[in-house]
Amino acid sequence: MTENLRPSGAHSTDQDPTSYPYASPSHPYDGAAHSGTSHEGTAYAGTAGGYPPPPPYAPTTRRKAKRPVALLAAVAIAAGVIGGGTATLVGQLNGQDSAATGSSGVVNGTTVSQSSKGTVAGVAEAVSPAIVEIGAASSAGRSTGSGVVITEDGEIVTNNHVISGAQQIQVTLSTGKTYTADVVGTDPDKDLALIKLRGASGLKTAALGDSSQVKVGDQVVAIGSPEGLTGTVTSGIVSALDRDVTVAKDDSGSSGGSGQGQGGQGGGSGQWPFEFGGQQFNGDTGEQTTTYKALQTDASLNPGNSGGALINMDGEIIGINSAMYAPSSAAAGSGSSAGSVGLGFAIPVNTLKADLDTLRAGDGS
Repeated sequence: MTENLRPSGAHSTDQDPTSYPYASPSHPYDGAAHSGTSHEGTAYAGTAGGYPPPPPYAPTTRRKAKRPVALLAAVAIAAGVIGGGTATLVGQLNGQDSAATGSSGVVNGTTVSQSSKGTVAGVAEAVSPAIVEIGAASSAGRSTGSGVVITEDGEIVTNNHVISGAQQIQVTLSTGKTYTADVVGTDPDKDLALIKLRGASGLKTAALGDSSQVKVGDQVVAIGSPEGLTGTVTSGIVSALDRDVTVAKDDSGSSGGSGQGQGGQGGGSGQWPFEFGGQQFNGDTGEQTTTYKALQTDASLNPGNSGGALINMDGEIIGINSAMYAPSSAAAGSGSSAGSVGLGFAIPVNTLKADLDTLRAGDGS
């Protein structure tokens, strides 16, 4: 019988087989098999003049097998550490973003959804619940303006001229629910006021942005109650920055009286008297005036938008609408308003944020 023997010392490993000449071809070891190979055979039985079998290679094979496994295990551990660190970093960044959002006063329902971000519809849906209508009653009649909810328990920012001289203030939410409000503080020099609802809680609030980041040409949305039309949304762009706008400090000196917020309900012309470029618009601002730097926008503003929000496309408040130019209609006579012509002004939100502590303390000038 002819035996088909491998070359002496041949060994099966995980790598390609390699021959090791432990015995010369002229002195085979009688076809004996050694442990650790895949070939069948008998245990070594030496013969006279035979060579001993080569040393077993199984341990070497096992060592070689262990090294890749150990290496893979080390790589896996390292990857786990790096991956964990990356996850931690991502988590920290996400946590910072969440904290930043929380600190700006956002609560349920006021953030723009990812699918609607950058759209007027998305901004309107997110922010409208935080914009209210303000009705201020005084001896001269009743005026209507707008306001922005900034805390869940009912702190609302508006223009000073909306509530100046008011004996009673009623606020209507976007849901139609009404509250009575009290004046917390006013700052006539900045035409800002802070009021607070009685017995309110869990309100949706607006996120205050950063007006220093606003650029000419940025798209904006305005929300308010022009002519008593609650929750009206208009859009446009930022037309200019740092416009010097002069308005009356209170209602006593203006031709609009306490009806600056809205006409037709017992007060004045219903326009918002202000001065710009050395000229007076919408009536007489009176003797006591104040001047501030304003954002200019072509978003349509009308009487009743005063105190409402100018909003960027991320749903953040960047200004409080405060004045608009409404030229008289030549056809209707000099006493009639022709409506918005795309010249509106808003108090930058950074002015408001810097003034909040003063307003809350009731220490306004």
